[in-house]
Amino acid sequence: MNLPPDLEKTLTMIADITADASEPWWIIASAAVVLHGVDTSVADVDLLMNSGDALRALERLGVPSIPDTDHAQFRSKVFGTWRDPPLPVEIFADFSIAEGGGWRRVTLQTREPATVAGRTLFVPAREELHALLVSFGRPKDLERARLLMAG
Repeated sequence: MNLPPDLEKTLTMIADITADASEPWWIIASAAVVLHGVDTSVADVDLLMNSGDALRALERLGVPSIPDTDHAQFRSKVFGTWRDPPLPVEIFADFSIAEGGGWRRVTLQTREPATVAGRTLFVPAREELHALLVSFGRPKDLERARLLMAG
């Protein structure tokens, strides 16, 4: 897989900090689309973890954890942005999407390995990632969903 150097370095740093995670974790959104072999832009990397692993990772990295509840569409009980890698990494847990006047917690069912620079990262399967992007509903996510299924 031929990745832009900034993305490759960021992903290897994520693989290193997630090596001791006790529960499954995923790269989602644009970086996951790229890990499925689709050419799209990546401004940051989204790392979805369980609460305990996310809190431990943020603490080790010296990144404050704050609930991300101000967004009208997304909520995370644990949230922090790691800015040391070339691309910012948003680490979050207990992630929910606004849906039908309430909040639906995102629980992923699939987990596929992707190898970057000899390290293993995990992404949702193509179909589940597509559904997740569509549920986000934003134009950029809908376009990535389209590219994902076309590629």
